[in-house]
Amino acid sequence: MLDESLLDAPEALARADHRGLLRGAAEAGARVRTAARHAVEAGIAELKPEGRPRSVLIAGPGTAAAGVADLITALAGASAPVTRLESTGVAPAAGALRWTLPGWAGSVDLLLITTTDGSEPGLALLAEQAYRRGCNVVAVAPQRSPLAEAVDGVHGLVVPLAAGPFEPDGAEMSAASPGALWSLFTPLLALLDRVGLLSASPETIEKVAVRLDRTAERCGPAIATYSNPAKTLASELAESLPLIWTEGVGAAPAGRRFAAVLSELSGHPALAAALPEALPVHGVLLAAGADPDDFFRDRVEEPERLHARVVLLRDRPAGGLSALPAARELALSHDAPVSELEPEEGSELECLAELLAIADFATVYLTIASA
Repeated sequence: MLDESLLDAPEALARADHRGLLRGAAEAGARVRTAARHAVEAGIAELKPEGRPRSVLIAGPGTAAAGVADLITALAGASAPVTRLESTGVAPAAGALRWTLPGWAGSVDLLLITTTDGSEPGLALLAEQAYRRGCNVVAVAPQRSPLAEAVDGVHGLVVPLAAGPFEPDGAEMSAASPGALWSLFTPLLALLDRVGLLSASPETIEKVAVRLDRTAERCGPAIATYSNPAKTLASELAESLPLIWTEGVGAAPAGRRFAAVLSELSGHPALAAALPEALPVHGVLLAAGADPDDFFRDRVEEPERLHARVVLLRDRPAGGLSALPAARELALSHDAPVSELEPEEGSELECLAELLAIADFATVYLTIASA
């Protein structure tokens, strides 16, 4: 159950936030600036690439690494194929995971390694394998971690993982925490801009940080629920099964990350799909939620079911051909409530940053107020 009274009690929220999730969400802009500075200090700005890589390979464990791979695929996939290397192993633990390069990988390919841990032996072995094949390797990992020591200098380039303004370097960071994504993603934006796979100049990255700061002001704990989009969304998602439907290239990875962090941080199940394919894929869930027999359910003996709520995410103002009208009609025909998120105008990266930030804040509020 969501304690809605807690949402409008900033001091109580802070006391209940034992994992520092609110601070992590609020510091996203500062973390982008720190990560961009680390990229410059690591030498990314001085790189002189001989041309675009044939393909980009991405490896790393956890929700943040998966989100980074998804975002890079959406943003740079038109310039070069992007492949996420899936891990294998007997458990989701640092020592049990292994990654393997595809047989075709070689000197014209770029391997990106992202991790908030850095102790995974499998990633060090992957870097060694890539070095033998002649692949270019760039890793974003905690400073002085085993992976950073294995890659730095000989096998590739290492960018230290950016900590928040009030976090000591080397502090443990959850892969699903709001700040982890930007610590891993920002240096790779600078790198891919340098090799010509996407456009992310220092000025653009600063605009992303500014947009994150502005969103944090709108969604902060001191802002009341009625004018706070993240608190409003958290209230709407409580006691529901969110069906996150996305429209737009940037909205798709944002929606999938939203579903992933909702599940991992708050234990709240959620499903994500892109429009228009979401309509047939999730239509049966909407139909199942409109159950007239639910009125006669025994409220004492039978637990209350989660009813679907549609969350529409788009990365641009709706216009031209759009599946949004059909999505609203389908949801309302099954008495499913609808929430909508749309960023303010700006560049592709700015709009994406705003969607990610609101989703992160909503997840944090739902996590804290439901604990």
